Amino acid sequence: MTATDGLPPLREVIARYDLAARRSLGQNFLLDLNLTGKIARAAGDLGRGTVIEIGPGPGGLTRALLAHGATEVIAIERDRRCLGALAEIAAAYPGRLTVIEGDALAIDCARLGEAPRRIVANLPYNIATALIIRWLQAGAAFASITVMVQREVADRLTATPRSKDYGRLSVITQFLARPRRLFDVPARAFVPPPKVTSSVVEIIPLAEPAAPARIEDLERVTQAAFGQRRKMLRQSLRSLGIEEVEGLLSAADIAPTARAEELTVAQFAALARAVRARREPGK
Repeated sequence: MTATDGLPPLREVIARYDLAARRSLGQNFLLDLNLTGKIARAAGDLGRGTVIEIGPGPGGLTRALLAHGATEVIAIERDRRCLGALAEIAAAYPGRLTVIEGDALAIDCARLGEAPRRIVANLPYNIATALIIRWLQAGAAFASITVMVQREVADRLTATPRSKDYGRLSVITQFLARPRRLFDVPARAFVPPPKVTSSVVEIIPLAEPAAPARIEDLERVTQAAFGQRRKMLRQSLRSLGIEEVEGLLSAADIAPTARAEELTVAQFAALARAVRARREPGK
């Protein structure tokens, strides 16, 4: 597939602006136009609202988003070296691309642009999980989140109970959203090629959590439970500092001999409610 936007090939852009990927920034540039186009198409209808991209680098995915009909793209880039290349793209698509120089962890993406907001990004590996959890905690601020992450992160996002990848990230994500793996991307598609395979996942935030519970209680319970995942819950939950752990489990209708990896999201929510009831009796 060749570019049809009149912009130079990405390898030429990288050479001109001396954009050697930096490991400290978690950079691995995706140059395959077939793959960037596939990601843009997977993100759905981009013709309404705002597309938010994190870490665009030389702009391969940025160009694909604009070429596939995104009317407004807001790209957040921490690496100043990339700003010149992104400015070229903005000039080729007048009024449709805004570049914000900054750290995505310090920016409230839920306040950027107009709804519906869609996040579409090849996420820097070193901050991917933190960003996803932050976005999910923003509730219905985002219509969808379509991101590329390490395959092991995708495994954890989509894992089901009783599987080796099921853990805190699985529970928190599935409490707040519906995650789905779309396709894998081999290391050779990147410059430089990472040592791992990547996966593109679609995450659709829920209008309401999957079960009644407070997120802070769920986080506390999952931290305790998975912090000692090989132990029975009657032992691992003692770190909560609550007396009579077996009574707590009974209140949530969970067997004291169960282990963290056996519980569904709904059961963890029940456990979180039981913890809240112990902390605030009568509420």
